[in-house]
Amino acid sequence: MTSFALCPPISVLGCSSSISRVSFPTRLNSHFHKSYCKFQVKCSYAEPNLKDDYKSAAIDVVADIKTERVVVLGGNGFVGSAICKAAVSKGIEVISLNRSGRPTYPDSWVDQVTWISGDVFYANWDEVLVGATAVVSTLGGLGSEEQMLRINGEANVAAVNAAKEFGIPKFILISVHDYNLPSFLLSSGYFTGKRKAESEVLSKYPNSGVVLRPGFIYGKRRVDGFEIPLDLVGQPLERILRATENFTKAFSSLPASDLLLAPPVNVDDVALAVINAVTDDDFFGIFTIEQIKEAAQKVKV
Repeated sequence: MTSFALCPPISVLGCSSSISRVSFPTRLNSHFHKSYCKFQVKCSYAEPNLKDDYKSAAIDVVADIKTERVVVLGGNGFVGSAICKAAVSKGIEVISLNRSGRPTYPDSWVDQVTWISGDVFYANWDEVLVGATAVVSTLGGLGSEEQMLRINGEANVAAVNAAKEFGIPKFILISVHDYNLPSFLLSSGYFTGKRKAESEVLSKYPNSGVVLRPGFIYGKRRVDGFEIPLDLVGQPLERILRATENFTKAFSSLPASDLLLAPPVNVDDVALAVINAVTDDDFFGIFTIEQIKEAAQKVKV
């Protein structure tokens, strides 16, 4: 709880009525869409034709202000670390649950994240989710059909159910663009798992669940101590595709056309879209590549 004192005290001449205490809720900006503050105001009024009463009590404003606390699943991975970094930069408290715990690189934002080592299937959710206002899952990966169904689908479903059970108000899932692939390719464990996770998010959180569907995500990716500059490929490719999109629209209906035509997305844009989802309660549902970039732009502005 935060207390503000506004000085000097207020004296009003010519008031026939006397108001000793006013208590009212006020809605803050979109960041606090569902969070209200109660202001308690004390005012003293001088009678007509009297001098200002400088001994009147000061106005005391007491406000309950919502603070965001986000749990990032897989927070030391490529996308997860970008989300943690962006959240820290916006003053959001961050907890990361991942198998390897704290990353080894020395970036300053790393010290501002609470790192918890664990597996979503065996996590101590009492420790992880306490006080959280949102959960962000970056869980996913490639492998055998069984492995992809488990990590892309079952792991995320377990996390969604845990968050719902603990009363966490928002769940954000990093999913994947379907690339306009034919149905037999979308039946693979990777896409089947992702869509199963999406369905769980949207059913458990119909008015606050967020599913982001980026395509190829580029940026500087750390792997085994080495930095892979995916932006050297992704950034110019994104620019080329956007510059030629008026010419390529005619091919967009062809099966699997988006494997070539879907623009890549900067990992920082994905992270900022997540921040927008965390802070804006009007932001829910499924978001495409273009909508992800629009959401990121809102946070940049």
